Amino acid sequence: MIQAIEVKVNGTTRALSPGTSLAQIIEDLLENKSITGCAVAVNGEVVRRADWPVTTLSSGDAIEVVHATQGG
Repeated sequence: MIQAIEVKVNGTTRALSPGTSLAQIIEDLLENKSITGCAVAVNGEVVRRADWPVTTLSSGDAIEVVHATQGG
């Protein structure tokens, strides 16, 4: 039986399948919203957007997602 891994996304614990990429979790979080203006850090290190698909998450990782909004 494959065990889920647990990561924290913006402070909330989530269970994921082993091998889940950063791109997959971002896609789930944004739910078809634009990734323009989105920045992501894993364990305090900013991850370049080009690296999201190849960044595999591990149990205990802390992911912070910031999505800029426009306003005045």
